This record gives sequence, structure tokens and C-alpha cells, in this order.
Amino acid sequence: MIPIEVYENALFDTIRRGATELSPDVKAAFVSAIERESSADAKTGLEATLRSMELSAERGNPLCVDTGWPIFYFKVGNSCELEGGFVELENAARRAVEKATKCGYLRATMKHPLTGYDPGNNIGMNIPDFTYQFVDGDAIEMSYAAKGGGSECFGGTRHRIVAFADGIQGIEKFVLDSFVASARAGAVCPPSVLGIGIGGTANVAANLAKEAACLRTVGSRHPDPMFAKIEEDLYEAINSLGCGILGGGGSTSVLGVNVEYAYTHIAGIACATSTNCMVARRASTRIEADSSVHKMVSPNWFGDR
Repeated sequence: MIPIEVYENALFDTIRRGATELSPDVKAAFVSAIERESSADAKTGLEATLRSMELSAERGNPLCVDTGWPIFYFKVGNSCELEGGFVELENAARRAVEKATKCGYLRATMKHPLTGYDPGNNIGMNIPDFTYQFVDGDAIEMSYAAKGGGSECFGGTRHRIVAFADGIQGIEKFVLDSFVASARAGAVCPPSVLGIGIGGTANVAANLAKEAACLRTVGSRHPDPMFAKIEEDLYEAINSLGCGILGGGGSTSVLGVNVEYAYTHIAGIACATSTNCMVARRASTRIEADSSVHKMVSPNWFGDR
């Protein structure tokens, strides 16, 4: 049985790493973008941003002043035993978020949606958010993703029902229209990691889009060639728009385009976009049944992708 102290400490460290350390795949995407950038100003902007994020890791400072929504994804083995069970796991996550806020790794940004009341600890109704995936085994993998306010609130998340008759062309037009509208004036902090959910109900598509944006490694491709082709086509199309870093122009508007899908009703195809800002803050940890803790390079939410 994994003790509370072990997984609570792991949760706090996962938040700290997610807030201050750039994921290797995101850094590699930045380096690649800098190498191919055609605009001198955009190249300078990308270089300065990457250097700033490297300094954040060196100094233990947040990668961005907007530390986002605290979101947890738990990939749990069917035979995993946690002291206190899942109720205590969520309580431990709340305590870890509060501690990270007090330590300065997170900024207190979570407020009551009507009154604006700020508890000062990023804890409130339905926040933090928890998503579970159950698999074989006896270990638990925990991923922390910080969804930024800009990438979420300023049009970074959009939804539309596309008719079957419009097919892939209709889906891609929706995505392009959504990106153009949300990236205006750099509102979603491009170059972005764009997640796309296709199929299911509206909330299923939106959740898939968020998972694709926050948990897929940048540069990965969907194993189904049809969806991989959509990813590649949209990546090329969006980067040809010339939006560039923070909307100031350049040849890199997205670092990656990730698509996930669900079966849908014949009445139509629910489509959603979820934009993750260039920082793409996330970190993951695996705890084995013997309570050994291991830092993960990738969230592994989608397997090896």
C-alpha cells in the first residue's frame, strides 16, 4: 500500500516541476522553431523566451506569471492500493496545491465565478480538477497540467458541430477559423500547442481536445493515419498563416497539432479546439506498488505517443 505521505510529497513535487521546468519535448520544439524561423524579430523572440524558461528552471521560478488552472490526471492500476483511497488522494492533491501556492510556485488565481471571492490558495468548487484512467497493474501515474488563462479564456477553447457531409474539410475549416480568431493580437500566446477533439458529445470532444493539448508530447503523431494526416495538414496550414510568436509575425504559429477522437452520432460531428500556450506546463510522476517514486519524461496518458 502506498502511504499518504509518499503520494502527497510526489504530488507537490510534480506541481513544482510542472510550474518551473520546461518539458524536454517542448524545449526541442522551441529549438527546432528557432532553427527554421524566417523572421529575424520572431527568431529573437523565440530565443529570448526559451532563455527565460531555462532561467526559470535554474532559479526555481514559475515559467510564466500566469500559473493557470490546477488540473490533475491520474492513470491508476486496477490493483493499486492507496492509503486512504481516492478520497484522500484528492485531499492530498488539494493540500499540495495549497502548499505550492504558499511557496510561490503557483499564483492565487482561482476565484468564485460570480462574486470574485479569492480564497488565496487555488482551492474551490471543482478546483483542482481530477480526471482518471484505469489500466492494468498496481502503480499510479500522476500528471499535473496548468492550463493558462490566456489559452483558455480568450477563445482558446471553441466548439462546433460539423455535418457529416462537410467531412474532413469542414473539420479543418472550423479549426483554422478558430485559431485565427483566438490568436488575434497574440491572445492565446502563440506559438501554441493545439489540441483538437473530434466526435463524441460536446463535452467529450472538449475533454479530448484538452487532453490532446496538455498531455500529448509535442511532435508525436496519432497512430491512425487518417488523423495523423489531419494533424500534419493543419500544422502546415496554421504555420503558413504568418501569425508567429505572440501574433507579431513569423513562420511558427503552432509548435504542434494533436488530434484525439471518439465515435459520434450520425446526426453530426462534435469538434472542439483547446489551445495550450507555448509554455505547455506539465509534469508527471509514477509511484510503484513498493512506494518507489520515479519522475516521468512524458505523461504517458496515450501510451507511447
